[in-house]
Amino acid sequence: MEWDKLFIFMSTFLAGSGIVVGVVIPAIGQALVARKALEAIARQPEASGSISTALLIALAMLESLAIYILVVVLILLFANPLLRYIVK
Repeated sequence: MEWDKLFIFMSTFLAGSGIVVGVVIPAIGQALVARKALEAIARQPEASGSISTALLIALAMLESLAIYILVVVLILLFANPLLRYIVK
């Protein structure tokens, strides 16, 4: 197998694996955060406003992690900076 084809294959494979891992881990984190927030609201309904605010901030931070991983994967797929050194 030629090095340029192997490099493109590995970049695509690792990008696919990265997006799977990069989406599953934040999804699990979001589920855990939401579960704890709902448990806290069930215990103290009068504090639901502050709990909801903290929940939304935490969910936004977790979602930003998935977006950063998506950006890195898209760079690997479409604008790989190492490709110009491998493919000549």
